[in-house]
Amino acid sequence: MYPSSIFEGNLGNFSNQEPQRAPIGIFDSGVGGLTVLRQLYRQLPNESIVYFGDTARLPYGIRSQAEILQFTREIITWLQQQQVKMVIMACNTSSALALETVRQEFNIPILGVILPGARAAVQQGKRIGVIATPATAKSNAYKHAILEIDPNVQVWQVGCPEFVPLIEQNRIHDAYTAEVARAYLEPLLKQEIDTLVHGCTHYPHLTPVLRSLLSSQVQLIDPAVHVAAACAQELDLLGLRNTHSPLPTRFAVTGCPQQFSQSGLQWLGYTPVVEEVCFTNTAISQLQ
Repeated sequence: MYPSSIFEGNLGNFSNQEPQRAPIGIFDSGVGGLTVLRQLYRQLPNESIVYFGDTARLPYGIRSQAEILQFTREIITWLQQQQVKMVIMACNTSSALALETVRQEFNIPILGVILPGARAAVQQGKRIGVIATPATAKSNAYKHAILEIDPNVQVWQVGCPEFVPLIEQNRIHDAYTAEVARAYLEPLLKQEIDTLVHGCTHYPHLTPVLRSLLSSQVQLIDPAVHVAAACAQELDLLGLRNTHSPLPTRFAVTGCPQQFSQSGLQWLGYTPVVEEVCFTNTAISQLQ
């Protein structure tokens, strides 16, 4: 039996008088997590948000588990310093390789993207394809989560190392991107999948390209939609939903703020003000 909330007993930081007004922290390696941010805007319009993009160290999908865990610890530590009430790991690679560890290490609710996406996929189809970063695909996190929910479905996974760099470089509509997508989808199409999971929060940006290569019968699953719904549910269970007006979203990156700001205009419809954050050895040693 699971508790009513997976975060029960994990609320030690919320000692201020109005924890509901604290922001939600979201992080990703880059612009991929903006798909989650957009869903939070739609589903939880009263929530204040701090968005963190680790753009200096992307792509995460080719990193080792040790590196991903180190990066995740650093980012959650920083988000805690911003007094967030919950962290959404809007990065499938981090969710696959580090979620369970950091949930045990940090005294704050932490939500990943894989389980909500897996649940949605099982509700849609029986022959499920997953496109993901190489690290996420290698971890089998989606396959395990899907089969745990319904052992009677079939799951095929493909690692897509070129997708994140192409999206971050704003090359979605290049002819080369369509060629790459066709090659990645080919083994899944041979299996006659009926459902395709975006196993990386960057990938919904590629929906027009992917849809042009897929049968109209294939259902696309965007975990961002479902993680936002899961976030709403957890906030209600924990009594942390904000009923006041939100503060402007705060954006921080480890790489070039100007580059991220330009991408933000395309994906969000406005130009975000972005600050640069540098992790110091002192901060890391304090964490250890």
